[in-house]
Amino acid sequence: MDDRPPGQLTRQAPRADRAPVRGRARQRAYMVAALPAGGVDELAELEELLYTAGAVSVGAMVQLRDQPHPNTYLGPGKLEELKGEVARSDANLVACDDELTPRQERNLEEALGVPVLDRTALILDIFATHANSAEGKLQVELAQLQYNMARMRGLWSHLDRLGVGGVGTRGPGEAQIETDRRLARNRISALKRRLSHVSANRGVMRAERERAHLPQIALAGYTNAGKSTVLNALTGAEVGVRDRLFHTLDPTTRVLRAGGRDYLLTDTVGFIRKLPHQLVEAFGATLEETLRADLILHVVDGSAPEADRLGMLAAVDEVLAEIGADDVPRLLVLSKVDLLGEAERHTLSLEHPDGMLVSALTGEGLPALAERIESEFASTLVTVELLIPFSAGARLAELHRIAGDLIREDTADGVRVRARLPRPAADRFAAYGLTAGPA
Repeated sequence: MDDRPPGQLTRQAPRADRAPVRGRARQRAYMVAALPAGGVDELAELEELLYTAGAVSVGAMVQLRDQPHPNTYLGPGKLEELKGEVARSDANLVACDDELTPRQERNLEEALGVPVLDRTALILDIFATHANSAEGKLQVELAQLQYNMARMRGLWSHLDRLGVGGVGTRGPGEAQIETDRRLARNRISALKRRLSHVSANRGVMRAERERAHLPQIALAGYTNAGKSTVLNALTGAEVGVRDRLFHTLDPTTRVLRAGGRDYLLTDTVGFIRKLPHQLVEAFGATLEETLRADLILHVVDGSAPEADRLGMLAAVDEVLAEIGADDVPRLLVLSKVDLLGEAERHTLSLEHPDGMLVSALTGEGLPALAERIESEFASTLVTVELLIPFSAGARLAELHRIAGDLIREDTADGVRVRARLPRPAADRFAAYGLTAGPA
């Protein structure tokens, strides 16, 4: 329970692992939030977002109220106090921990005299910085246009073609803001068509993967939970890893070899609380990898405080439900346990008895995780006995890739094989089958 008086001013202590800023930072942000009574939010995540975007936090203010003010986000009295704090701290930017309405944003900027950035705009800016692939750039541009559509202002109102009298000017004409919105709508439609084409291409690649009938696993979780590091540790890949939010935007698929069998492991974009709906829609093709997975590895930062960890779990569950992936089998992976002591690990295992404690940095728990993945898929396998002719050597090699460990015997008629296969793969080899039954 937060017993601070309403509107109490709070300031953030700099993180110990952050390098001190030399000189005067170019972007100096003052953080604000309006929270319901009893809400606890020290704006640490907003500070992380600002750091990732290249800005520094110079102070923070939290006002406790049931609902943000419909016109100015903060109440009138607190807004005057914020104006003084912005001047005192030499801030040249105000960052809000919620998505502002266009009216709130406009009124705040007029009252404070500095640009105002809400949480959604900040996340979109980070995505724009980290997007490298053509698809990622298209997705970010689409999300930004959808966000900005309602925030277009008549900055070029002097160019409006309104009927003000005179030859060639009579008639309703078209205001410049209407022209801007029409152009934005056209661009949104064009981006959706291009993304639809990209999605079709991704579908072709997915169909090629599915033809091999390899089990598909998706890494999902809160941003900066260590998903890419887990991917590298399990598969030997060298996917880029950095201690910053939303470092991975484009899905990366690598082959995981466990128990003599191949699995496809895909790293996906990280989630965050209050994830903008524009991003969920724009990154639909990317998030589809999670929806189509046979198993989701839900990676959670095990070193985070319990309250933060539970909030991360809830945020990811919410997004997975929003994209329709809440029914996909899920395995909880608690990463970064090398940062915990023995007592903390024991407590963590009691709080999440079904979770797998791992450290991608030291390798702790990774063999057990691979075995758990293998056991998760074991119930979906069927046992088959096949007779592969010597002339079908390619099918025998394919069988080795799919089945991993198998029992084979060379006979006069061909190679007799007993193996455990996924049901779709077993159907593909039905022409060579002797028997088939549950594993």
